[in-house]
Amino acid sequence: MGQRSALYIEARIHADLDDLWTRTQDPARHQRWDLRFTEIAHLPRAEGEPQRFRYATRLLPGLMIAGTGVCAGEKERPDGTRTSALRFSSPHPLSLLAEGSGYWRYIPDGDGVRFLTGYDYRPRWGAFGALADRLLLRPLMGWATAWSFDRLRLWLEWGISPERARLNWLMELFTRAVILAVTGAGLATESVLPAFGPLAVLMAFCWPLLLTVLFFAALLAPPLPCTPAARRCRRKAPSRSRAPRLLRTLETPR
Repeated sequence: MGQRSALYIEARIHADLDDLWTRTQDPARHQRWDLRFTEIAHLPRAEGEPQRFRYATRLLPGLMIAGTGVCAGEKERPDGTRTSALRFSSPHPLSLLAEGSGYWRYIPDGDGVRFLTGYDYRPRWGAFGALADRLLLRPLMGWATAWSFDRLRLWLEWGISPERARLNWLMELFTRAVILAVTGAGLATESVLPAFGPLAVLMAFCWPLLLTVLFFAALLAPPLPCTPAARRCRRKAPSRSRAPRLLRTLETPR
């Protein structure tokens, strides 16, 4: 797909391979943890045909961007790994993603599974779309995929439901925003210091330092263990990484 940089995300998940497979291949469960989709549904198919599906993403209240795709999976491979591949397209004029393809790999690794994806797509809207994709959409898609993978990990490892994980994330964002706002404003030193009584003079010197520590703690502290975080996933593909042959058997849906 041209000279664009394909997206790659990898997470190591301490979970049973069958459980991971189910929560990623079942559309009802997939849409719960994957931030990129609001709805995913399999479409009817004939015996022996690849599975077709419909997906939709809510951009704004009342505005859904929909598309269709085709996917296939290899659940039993000689090396013990599993693979699934898909191609997708969206005719919606507001969808910057015109068409694309990707894959998932499930690689048993000790007491866990290396779960990874590689995918790419062709943006529409000509030169403007290419620029918008490079500056905005592609970084956002990479972050959303990695965040979703970690959300899935929390579900499998900790039993934290995707809905609860999202709430944890929103609560942590809100808490950090409040701390940043309060410390950034500097607090009204003259109205706070009298509360320290004899220590007011000492606090006059310590207060700016305390505010600075709180500010940077809220800004730079790592996410809580129960909060999904894209930074926990690998974002750079190994040099030997390549798409599975299964992907070449699928045609882009129109």
